[in-house]
Amino acid sequence: MVKELETSHKLFHSFCLRPNIHFSAQEEGEKIILIVRSHPLTQLSWIANGVILFIVLITIDFVLYNSTTIAQFIMINFLSVIMILSYLWFNFLAYYFNVGIITDKRVIDVDFNSILYREINEAQLNKIEDVTSKSSGYIASVFDYGDIFIQTAGTIANIELIKVPKPTQAERIISDMMEKHG
Repeated sequence: MVKELETSHKLFHSFCLRPNIHFSAQEEGEKIILIVRSHPLTQLSWIANGVILFIVLITIDFVLYNSTTIAQFIMINFLSVIMILSYLWFNFLAYYFNVGIITDKRVIDVDFNSILYREINEAQLNKIEDVTSKSSGYIASVFDYGDIFIQTAGTIANIELIKVPKPTQAERIISDMMEKHG
């Protein structure tokens, strides 16, 4: 099945088959089969929060305009806009850099929790014991996203790919790669 997969980038690059990219820890001759990140629909909450914060700021501006000096008004707006844009930027970075990389040799889970902290877990395909995909809820079923849990042998950390698109297809790709290396 893996040989039949064509290069494709779908859902705002949250499900990329055979992408033409490289990553820093990539080994010689290692080919990337799939890159997944959270489904874009799961990001709507922080985007909506950013829009609501801008609406609240505009509303507060109408109240404060006559009761503050122009310098205070500009400073309040400047700091508020910086805070809202920072909130949006950090959430975008978390979305963009939390990725799962499936290669022909291993599965890598990169979790970007903040600018100063990231966690990288990897499992060689021959060390993977079980791959399970779960999709729960009406919205997850309609928009075809869910979680993939990869159990590994021994003390190696288990890998979780959360809210990724097409979890059953990704699970099938990982299982096929495991059989190939099994």
